[in-house]
Amino acid sequence: MRSRFINAASTLTAIVLVLVIRVACAAADAPVGYTNASVAGNTASRGDLDNRLHVVVWYPAAAGTQTQPIEIGPPGVPYFVESQGALDAPFAAAPARLPFVVVSHGTGGTSMDLSWLCAGLAARGYIVASVDHPGNNALEAPTVAGNAVWWLRADDLSRVIDGVLKMPRFGARIDRDRIGAAGFSLGGYTVLAIAGARGDDRLLGPYCARKPTTAVCSGVATPMMPDVAAKAAALAASDPAFRAAMASNITSHRDVRVKAVFSIAPALGPAIVPESLAAIDVPVAVVAGMGDPIVPVLDNAIPDALGIPNAELTLFPKVVGHYSFLTDCASAGRTTFPAICGDAGPGRTELHRATTALAAAFFDRALEIAPQL
Repeated sequence: MRSRFINAASTLTAIVLVLVIRVACAAADAPVGYTNASVAGNTASRGDLDNRLHVVVWYPAAAGTQTQPIEIGPPGVPYFVESQGALDAPFAAAPARLPFVVVSHGTGGTSMDLSWLCAGLAARGYIVASVDHPGNNALEAPTVAGNAVWWLRADDLSRVIDGVLKMPRFGARIDRDRIGAAGFSLGGYTVLAIAGARGDDRLLGPYCARKPTTAVCSGVATPMMPDVAAKAAALAASDPAFRAAMASNITSHRDVRVKAVFSIAPALGPAIVPESLAAIDVPVAVVAGMGDPIVPVLDNAIPDALGIPNAELTLFPKVVGHYSFLTDCASAGRTTFPAICGDAGPGRTELHRATTALAAAFFDRALEIAPQL
């Protein structure tokens, strides 16, 4: 059940307040396949010297494919379990062309953090590629550049598009006129950047002076490197290449191939140049929880959506926090990662079903996907 409010005084087309998480979602019957791959990337400056980006590609599998729960973590004692898939399963034969969505994780996350969304979209007829951002993921040591030069994440997504389009298995099946992007937290900012939003880290100074205890200012939002600002300043003073990378922060990273973006709990709202939001000319949907203490909606999701012409904003109630959008936690995960698994369980999986339904409906509309009969 949803109540819809129209704010006629703003450029926002509709503010949707979700009063009940349990919404009716259509069952996704298609089995899902997934595979690991790598593509060329500009990663050396962030600590990955092989200049390769690891990606997981999700796709509709052939009818009759046997799937199993996707477990993340040590074998036998996974930390996270959600969704069903079959590794390296055969590709569904039809349709001949499918829409394509690239996915960006949050700070210190991985390409599997949004496996529920990736699998959910693949089950609905999308090819999806999720990436591990170098120097800013849970699988490798964090680097100063990986945490400080966050605008390069949008370039990662462009490199993923380049690379997957070149893959013989997937490139010929992708409808190149129907490409979207989705992301969570810093990944939510990333997909806004690929749509044309420009970040300026200098804007964080005045914001943090007013709100020093917020997560982005106190270091809580960057647990892998809470003193990233100080380390970035020191590195910029001694490393000309890093200094040049930092100076590129206000450059546009728009990729015109991306025709729609779905931003979940976007971060760094105070660092976005307002005029760049106003210039975004592709459909944008923003989704967040009103109980988010990491990227509060009043400073991030709401002003982001208000600043983008005709953006859609969905706010879930206060029981939905920031980490509610991460893959659901198994028993070992709840013990090992209590901070991000506090609301694990049926409520989180229901939220994911609702969000997947919103994302699929949004991309179907924005990319003009014809119903499959």
